This record gives sequence, C-alpha cells and structure tokens, in this order.
Amino acid sequence: MSIAATPLEQSIQILSIEADPVIQSGLVTCLNRFADLDIAAVAEDGASAWQILTEPVDEPITIELLLVGVPIVSVDARSTLAFCQQVKARFPDLPILILIAPQHPDLTTAFQLGIEGCFLRGSSILDLVAGIRRVAAGQTSWTPEVLQQVRLGTQPNSNLAVNNASGRLRLFSLQQIEASLSALNINLNRDRLSTVDRLILLGRQRELNTARWLVQRLFPATDPPPVPAIIPASPTLVASLSEATNPNPLLQNIYDRIAAKLQSSLENLTPTPLEIDILRQEKKRELCYLILRQFEGLLAELRFSQVTIEQLPDKEVTILQDLWSSVTTDFFGRYQTVSIADRQIEIVPILLQDVKIVHAEILAKIAQPIELLSYLLFKTSLTIDNNIFPAGSAAAEERACALLENLTIQLANAVMQPLLNRFGNLESMKSGLYDRRLLSSREIERFRNDLSWRYRIDRYIGEPQAIFESKYRLFTFTPYGIERISIYAPRPQELERLAGIRLVVTLTLEVRDALSPRVKSATTWIGSSIVYLLTEIIGRGIGLIGRGIIKGVGNIWQENNRNRRE
Repeated sequence: MSIAATPLEQSIQILSIEADPVIQSGLVTCLNRFADLDIAAVAEDGASAWQILTEPVDEPITIELLLVGVPIVSVDARSTLAFCQQVKARFPDLPILILIAPQHPDLTTAFQLGIEGCFLRGSSILDLVAGIRRVAAGQTSWTPEVLQQVRLGTQPNSNLAVNNASGRLRLFSLQQIEASLSALNINLNRDRLSTVDRLILLGRQRELNTARWLVQRLFPATDPPPVPAIIPASPTLVASLSEATNPNPLLQNIYDRIAAKLQSSLENLTPTPLEIDILRQEKKRELCYLILRQFEGLLAELRFSQVTIEQLPDKEVTILQDLWSSVTTDFFGRYQTVSIADRQIEIVPILLQDVKIVHAEILAKIAQPIELLSYLLFKTSLTIDNNIFPAGSAAAEERACALLENLTIQLANAVMQPLLNRFGNLESMKSGLYDRRLLSSREIERFRNDLSWRYRIDRYIGEPQAIFESKYRLFTFTPYGIERISIYAPRPQELERLAGIRLVVTLTLEVRDALSPRVKSATTWIGSSIVYLLTEIIGRGIGLIGRGIIKGVGNIWQENNRNRRE
C-alpha cells in the first residue's frame, strides 16, 4: 500500500473501515456513484485495516483517505481513537474522516489527535461527499454539531443515565416521525390521487409535523456544562471550532425555519411553471438543502475575505455566479459523465458554459440579494414598506427568510435550466432525477415550451409591470408547497433602464391608469342617465298608460254588470 496526494484528474482512493456490513455496503454503493470518489479497499476492523495499510501486496493500492466508522473494534470508542493515533504516527500525511454516533464518549481526544474530518452517522450523503473532498484537499471538515460538543466537552454526572434515556426516547421518536413523513410524502406524490385522499394525507402530514415539534419541545437536546478550553493540535481546527461554535444567530434562526418548511410538500402551487417542477420531491429537497449549505459556506468565505459592506454591490454578479457554479458542480458531480453518440462527455463543464444565459434569465432577477447578504453579514436593518426594522426583529427576520427562500428556489431553477436545454431528454437524467409524470419526450417538450412562454411573458410583461408597481415577486416555501408573494420595494433605476416593448408595457399601464378613472366616471354617469331615463320617464309613462288601460277595463266591466241587473 502506498500513500499519495490526490491528483485533481483522478478519483480519491478511500479505505472504508466499518464493522456493520450493511452500512459498509451502503457506503460503497453511494460513494462509488461519484466519479471523483473510489472505495479502493474495505475493512471490518482495525487489524485488517492496518494489514491493508502496512503489508506489501502484489498489486499495491494507493490509499488517499481513511473513512472510519466508530467504533471499529469494540463498544469502547477509545479503541478506534487508538487506531487513528497509530495511523497518524505511521502515516502523518494520510487524512482521516470518522463517522460517529451522536453520543460519542470522547470527542475532545479525537479533536486533539488532529483527525481532519468528523461527521455524525446518518448525515446526508452529499454532506459526507463534500467533507471527503475537503479532507482529501488538505482541509478540515468537522460538522458544527460535533464541534459544539467538543467546545462544551463531556463531564460525568449523576443524571447521565436519565439524560441518555431521554435522549434515546427523543431520537427514537423523531426517527419514527421522519419515517412516517417519508412514507406519507411518497403517497402524496402518486398519480391519480383523489382530492379527498390528498386532503386526508395533508392532514396527517400536519399532525406529524406537530408531533415532531412537540417531541423537540418536550425532550430538548440538553447540553452538558462547559469545561475549560482545550488546546487542539491543529490551528486550522481552532479556526473551524471558533466559527462553528459561535454561529450567526440571525442565520441560524432563518435556517431552522426554512429547514422545517422543506420537510413539507415542495409542490409548485403557483400558475408559473418552474424548472424544478421536473424533479422528484426528494431530489428537489436535496437540491434546496445543498443550496442552503453552499450559501452558508459563501457567507463564511465572505467573512474570511473581509469583504466590506460597500464592496458587496460591486461583487453581486460574481457572488451569484460563483454560488450557482458551486451548487451545479456538487449537485451533478464534478466528474459525472453521460454517453452521447458513443462518446463519454462530462456534463458539468458544458452546463457551466451557460453562465451568461442563466445570469440574464434568472440570477440577475433575484430580489435584493445584497440586502440579504448585508443583513446576515453585517446585521444591517431592513426597510419593509418604507419602515426600518433592526436586525433580529420579527419583521426583519420574516423578510430575510422570504428573501433567502426566494434565492434558494430561483437558484435551484438556475441549476436545472442548462440541463433542460442541453441534456433534457437523456435517459440517464430521467431515471435519476425526473418526476415519473414527466418522463416521456412529449411531456418534457411540453414542459420546456411552457417554460419558454413563461420567460417571454415575464420578460415583456410581468417584470416591467412589477418594476412599474415597485414590487418584487418572491417564491416562498409553505406547509402546502411553493407559493408566490409580492413585497414593496422602490425600483427607480430599473424603471429608467426600460426600453422597447418593456417600456411600452409601462406606458400602457400608465395610460390605462390615467384614463381608467375618467372612463369609469363617464360610464357611471351614462349608466345613471340610462337608469333615470328607464325608470323615471319611460317607466312612469308605461305605468300611467297601464293604469289607464286597467281603469278603462274596470269601468267597462262595471257597466256590463249594471246592464245585466237591469
């Protein structure tokens, strides 16, 4: 076995150490789907892993990263840490990423050993893949939850058994609720679901969401008391710990709210077709989570680069394009290839060529990205309906949440747009991503035509009208699906730049607004005159004539009666 740095043009060779064969098989299957990752060898314990690392073989294996499941030898986690320490002593340049359970007994020791990566078991596969890539590139990747536990430390106390029982009950309950929600979402996505059945399932979904909220409140995740500060081995880990254990409360609150909404339906309830409508629910949810993670990384990078609030407007285009590029790369996989005409083509470089089109059609129209970044980075106030609300206020948090939800949805549309334009009919894409209701070529072409008409209508009518009315139209998440709202925001500079058909639309609206009251007034006057003519003149005249006829008939009838009596 040889240890080598990871070349960019090759896949990362991984030695996976996991005692559970089911988990091991799942890791191998999932990670091998990514072109830049390769499970080169597997081991069920530390002894067999050490044999792979040290003993010569006929065909040497180049191991570039250890993926270690905890525990690997016994229930005592220190056996795993002893193995990691042994590896670090023999192969100091070999990065290690460990997978742990939430109740890990000795995180501080693992942190001080200089282990480069640490993730909780059950983490999203995309999170794990991103962590593997960072660790293989020489960086560190510890999840914030783990770093928080490292910062607080663990101390034995008399209530440990009670706390563990409470924690196990909380974890078991949440797992059951999540499993029920997943099954429920599958049923909601079925075709030919009657309205009554859908309403019943939506009601059960709300009940499960309420149950999850109650479990989280009744059995809160309690933190152990703080311990003296530790001195980790790596200065890079110190920076990671400081950043993760002091999260931005503004961002954390917003993320919690959006994450809760993402657990519900993501069906498009607006009359406007969206690119992400073609995705299956789980893929749509996966893409949105990925965007939120990348956005969080973007904020950290902007902080690290010490970008000032004055520099943000000049960097808006670059920021949005970089965010779109990183999300596109991670969602499809940097090295994912497709077969076209017996040729293997990497799709991501081709998709990224559409950056100008994507920016013009979608990214440039995202509402108030600079205001959102300023709020989250520098805690600036937000202007809502001409009123100023300080950072952290309920109104400001509500607006920031709506802006981030809209950015997430629009960025997801931007990720899917070049794929639909270039590889929309590839069977490999259909089977892996698309909703089964949109698999046929006819449905895909109909869907693309609807999107094309939407762009034309928005470009020439919808967007000029929104600018003229000083509004932004935002797509937001709700418990029932994606809906659209409007917010007030002056847009004088955009209004001055309108030209051609877009300007004609605003002028038409202005003429209509100018003439409408007069036309309405004239119509009202004419209508009143007609009513007066019909009721007061013609109606009364008809009434008088009718009364005369009735009176004459009555007189004749009375005279006839008298003649008969005589």
